Amino acid sequence: MKEAFEPRVRRLWGDEVEDRFSWLEDPTSPEVRSFLEFENARVEVELAPLNNLKQQIFDEIKERVQETDLSVPIRKDQWEYYGRTEEGKQYGRHCRRLAAVDGGEPGPEIVILDENVLAGDSDYFDMGVFDISDDHRLCLYGIDVEGDEKYSLSLLDIEAGTTKTLPLTGVSSGSAWDNTGRSFLYLRPDETNRPAEVWHHVVGTNAADDSCVYIESDPQFFVGLAKERDDTFVHISLGSAVTDETRLIPADDLTVAPVVVRPRQFGIEYGIAHHTDSAGQSVFYLHTNLDAKNFRLLTAPEDAVLTGKFDIGEWTEVVPNRDDVTLGGLDVFADHLVLVERSNGLLQLRVKRFSDGEEHLIEQAEKVSTVYPGANPDARTTSFRYVYASMVTPTQVCSYDLNTRQRTVLKQTPVLGGFDSANYATERVWATAADGTKIPILMTWRRDRVEGPQPMVLYGYGSYEAAMDPNFSVSRLSLLDRGFTFAVAQVRGGGELGRSWYEAAKFEHKERSFTDFVACAREMISRGLTTPAQLGIRGGSAGGLLVGAAVNMAPELFGAVVAEVPFVDVVNTMIDTSQQLTQIEWDEWGNPLESEQIYRAMLSYSPYENVRDAPYPPMFVTTGINDPRVRFWEPAKWVLELRERTNSSAQILLKTEMGAGHFGSTGRYDAWRDEAEVLAFLIDRLTPTRFS
Repeated sequence: MKEAFEPRVRRLWGDEVEDRFSWLEDPTSPEVRSFLEFENARVEVELAPLNNLKQQIFDEIKERVQETDLSVPIRKDQWEYYGRTEEGKQYGRHCRRLAAVDGGEPGPEIVILDENVLAGDSDYFDMGVFDISDDHRLCLYGIDVEGDEKYSLSLLDIEAGTTKTLPLTGVSSGSAWDNTGRSFLYLRPDETNRPAEVWHHVVGTNAADDSCVYIESDPQFFVGLAKERDDTFVHISLGSAVTDETRLIPADDLTVAPVVVRPRQFGIEYGIAHHTDSAGQSVFYLHTNLDAKNFRLLTAPEDAVLTGKFDIGEWTEVVPNRDDVTLGGLDVFADHLVLVERSNGLLQLRVKRFSDGEEHLIEQAEKVSTVYPGANPDARTTSFRYVYASMVTPTQVCSYDLNTRQRTVLKQTPVLGGFDSANYATERVWATAADGTKIPILMTWRRDRVEGPQPMVLYGYGSYEAAMDPNFSVSRLSLLDRGFTFAVAQVRGGGELGRSWYEAAKFEHKERSFTDFVACAREMISRGLTTPAQLGIRGGSAGGLLVGAAVNMAPELFGAVVAEVPFVDVVNTMIDTSQQLTQIEWDEWGNPLESEQIYRAMLSYSPYENVRDAPYPPMFVTTGINDPRVRFWEPAKWVLELRERTNSSAQILLKTEMGAGHFGSTGRYDAWRDEAEVLAFLIDRLTPTRFS
């Protein structure tokens, strides 16, 4: 087929570039599928010597996990909702029970949905919609068995146990019930699979009679749905990468026309939350970057907002912009605000009491840790639930009394097999980038590791203002217990150190993310913690771009590379407006169709177009054939280019999930096996004589 295929030629800004491997961009081609299946067979053969190690690591992960387990119940009205897993089952069960009354026992368990039954023998399963009606009678749920993020909706009568499959297929994730339980809103995508339309369905009516509530025509905006904690309004959230607009519908009547809170303005982001005080006065809180790089908090009366009488300049400022603290979000309760803040690269929670203005930070046990709000469906509560973790402390679900400041750990994720967090250490150190900027690196290791250079895995992401915060991983223990250090490079382009940190590595400055990552690798080597032969790097999606660009820049620095669903064909994807994310991504990467400067910048770092004649290290590259975010042909083309250009004999492997999408295997045992394979690859390549 390749011999007969006419390669695509990209003509842009005076360049003519032939894409020799563009024949891979036809997902319907039998030749393409045969190629991917051949590559999968090749992976099996090449990694066959690691089968015992893979099985050992899988067993280790499995033995550390409490397979039969229960999540902390979340109370809503008289019901407690929770999830349950069972040994041997790939997926969980969604359950509920009546809450205990006056110190009595809770009611018997009711299984709402069993994902194992719904998944059947599907290779892939995702429940993208799970929404209980406010009267607790009905459950709206949507499933995807292809990995293409298109869902089929069904409606379950919980008490009767009867399910009606709605003729609503190919819908997007997202929904919102009205307060009566008689109707709901859902989302439909456009031809690029972008969530673009809001529709209203009345329970018991024909779906063909559903009414369209809103259509977003701008391809750079995605549509989302959310309901206020106090059940007053449903939000239609319209967002691009850097711009927001919110429209409100009364949750009592979803047929009312949406009201625009503030019309979109390029570069202005905002979120809104409703609150009614003890005197019955209703206001909105607005969290925005308008005139505030690190965001501020404003408030205005409900009626003024809904009638459009207040311009945002007339809102009252509650929390000003701060140069050293980023306001990331908020939760509003009857007498308290909980602010999610980021200071010096770490998350923190600040409590403000309405009645007397008292405020304080919720103290945490470890200096380098992460904390964020948990599920808090009751607006009247004074018990705030949040999640805490560090690189050595398993995830905890905590309850915090907003008045007394009493903290209770409701559950810490069990880690079996004799795990003791005291055996592990964590630290944050700093590398120096080429321009003198200090780059934070999170590290964790086993305290009894051997002194001197040891194997290390350096992870990174560095895009979308996403912060790679310190968290705990059960599977990571299989590296640490073998003497590895695990490190996270918090490079520019992420959100760890505020908005300026993110903006410093965007558009024509994107290369800074990659040079930061290389600087972090060099720092680990210069400290004597590892050597190039012992240093592996790992990243997924935009993190795959990060490691792909880094290995092009300095292939001699790394002993192994893992790139999962990597975004590596940047220029060709960013000029293809038929792809789901291309136009919304222009606010992140720039538009090479309109700017030669952006085009030249992309061309300078896109991994696919910068492979060179060099000794590339062993590489393990993964993708999913149904991935709508990073199409499978990006990593496939990159692998072929790497194989042609490398002057080393190292393996460059491509594995494609033939029934999955961007997030890989969905069953937990399948996911553990995938992780065991990746870890076995890294362990073998970075310590070839010790554990193979």
